[in-house]
Amino acid sequence: MFVTEIPSIKTERFLLTVLRPEEAELIHKYYLENRNRLAPVEPERNEDFYTLDSWRGRLIASYTNFKCGTAVNFVALSHDRSKMLAGCNFTGIVMGPLRACYLGYSVDKDHEGTGLMFEVVSAGIKHIFEKVKLHRIMANYMPENERSANLLKKLGFEREGFARSYLKIAGRWRDHVLNSLLNPDPEL
Repeated sequence: MFVTEIPSIKTERFLLTVLRPEEAELIHKYYLENRNRLAPVEPERNEDFYTLDSWRGRLIASYTNFKCGTAVNFVALSHDRSKMLAGCNFTGIVMGPLRACYLGYSVDKDHEGTGLMFEVVSAGIKHIFEKVKLHRIMANYMPENERSANLLKKLGFEREGFARSYLKIAGRWRDHVLNSLLNPDPEL
């Protein structure tokens, strides 16, 4: 059964939770401040993507997906909840015999290279495996993205393949390396 109570995972450096639509200003500010840094590794965005109203709409959809059990879009917030530090999204959740999802993540420019992303994703994976009870998490990266390759390796992900022209990123179809992490619990 999917967990529908909003998680609140507190660590030494952050609070990992799911944003409600009324908290859109946090993610809106995050994307404005990190726009140029994230542009090369994300789909093309139109100007509407960067508006507060647009983020409110996306958070309504995100929160609905959380409640329906099809996604957990975590954000890492400062302890005072005034700043978003990173995002860690588990999307496309499928239960039944597959029990799997996709992982995506990003970190604020001021926290890049500090180990924060490893901590955030580790906490998210623990929740997904222990509370949501998924068996497999899939994560993919562009071959030249060494930071993502290193992060996934450190997290224990294993390479499973290579997909040509997999996702349209920054306006171009890009190849991706396919990876997965299996739940270590043999009962799942």
